[in-house]
Amino acid sequence: QARLVESGGGQVQIGGNLVLSCTGSGYIIGANEMAWFRGTVGRQVSLIARINSAGWTTYDAAVEGRFTISRDVRQNRILLRMNNLGASDTAIYYCNTPGRGFAWGQGTQVTVSS
Repeated sequence: QARLVESGGGQVQIGGNLVLSCTGSGYIIGANEMAWFRGTVGRQVSLIARINSAGWTTYDAAVEGRFTISRDVRQNRILLRMNNLGASDTAIYYCNTPGRGFAWGQGTQVTVSS
């Protein structure tokens, strides 16, 4: 069954950096439009970054200028580079198509603390 697997989360201090990875399992990400989402317990998952087939990227205002989405076709994955993390970035991060075509995976937990 095709699915997306997120990894790379962890606990960092305020101002720290992380790189998240989303790998396709049984699914070729290729040039498909992809996105990163995040959510916390009790709150809806929201889209924060997307990349289209031409490589154009868009970001939620809360992360623009600090996060960068990119694709690695050779490794069949999508990356999210996160810089200057703040406490409000604490969440579970998921990848999916912008239309949420896949069932949500486990996600990867990012915890930012002082």
